[in-house]
Amino acid sequence: MESSGRGNACDYSHNVTFFYDYVGKEISRDWCVRDCVVVVLGLTICLIMILSNIMVMAAILINRRFHFPIYFLLANMAAADLFAGLAYTNLVLNTGPWTIRLSKQQWFIRNALVDMSLTASVANLLAVAVERHQTIITMQLHSKMTKRRVVLLIVCIWAVSIIMGLVPSMGWNCECQLSDCSIIAPLYSRRYMIFWASLNLLTFSVMVAVYTRIYVYVRRKGKRMSQHSSHHLRHNETVFNLMKTISIVLGVFVICWTPGLMTLLLDGIMGKDSHALTYEKYCLILAECNSLVNPIIYSFRDEEMRRTFKCILCCLCRRSSDHQGEQSPVEFNTLQPEVDNGCEVKSEKANFTALQMIKTEW
Repeated sequence: MESSGRGNACDYSHNVTFFYDYVGKEISRDWCVRDCVVVVLGLTICLIMILSNIMVMAAILINRRFHFPIYFLLANMAAADLFAGLAYTNLVLNTGPWTIRLSKQQWFIRNALVDMSLTASVANLLAVAVERHQTIITMQLHSKMTKRRVVLLIVCIWAVSIIMGLVPSMGWNCECQLSDCSIIAPLYSRRYMIFWASLNLLTFSVMVAVYTRIYVYVRRKGKRMSQHSSHHLRHNETVFNLMKTISIVLGVFVICWTPGLMTLLLDGIMGKDSHALTYEKYCLILAECNSLVNPIIYSFRDEEMRRTFKCILCCLCRRSSDHQGEQSPVEFNTLQPEVDNGCEVKSEKANFTALQMIKTEW
């Protein structure tokens, strides 16, 4: 261990194990029951996260009713949750006794992927909040933002996420100041942990304030509009239902991530006195569950999303049964179009119904 006199000396020859030993964070040398349970359970959750968020993205892609800026942003949020699933998979496969074999670059990449997924999710929620505020204040259901601007906004979200994830590996770490090393992430600077956690918590506060203002506005506007005609009442209900879904997503996100961010903030401020390692695992599991819950929220809150999920699953099951069955080339060629046409007919009916709703209600 380094003496206090060399606490500020830059020595890039130290490996990952050195930093863990320096801050007193234990690395498992041998596999135990707890490590095995963490890996098996973690990989199972990650697999479900990846598949469920792929379903959300596929549903928004194939259903024309979802081809609006708000749903494109929600699809990008699903992409961030999908990325989180991949990041957690990489984290699980490089934890426990596997941590010892990591180089510093691999360790930075492992943690950067998780940071990027969180930043992408926060940035998406902030973009959705701004979009909803601009749209609902004028009592419209969907923004008139062009697809080009939506794509540009999504690109900016991921650019910011990548930059924020790479900041520690680009220099804001504790390699040159060992006394500043984080307890939870031993190669990270405690000052960076304070900055990153504070920035995200501040963003949470802004989003909650924006959605609270939108909620109050919609309630007041809805009471006045409901007195005029059933058309305005249906429009208001549609707007309000969409707002409820997004608010639930935001609320779950804040609940799942606030304990972890508070733990990181205390780690940055108090160091070992924060006892952050005691709560680290629980906060990580709670944060991981957030990316798993969002697809469930979409399916329960949006009937059209539910129907699209069922159509996708039915088509996949039918095609899977067709491939598994023993059919001649002639029989396969005659049956396959029927399955495809069935899905296409359902999709066209759903799209036609959606277009009618848009014309009559929006």
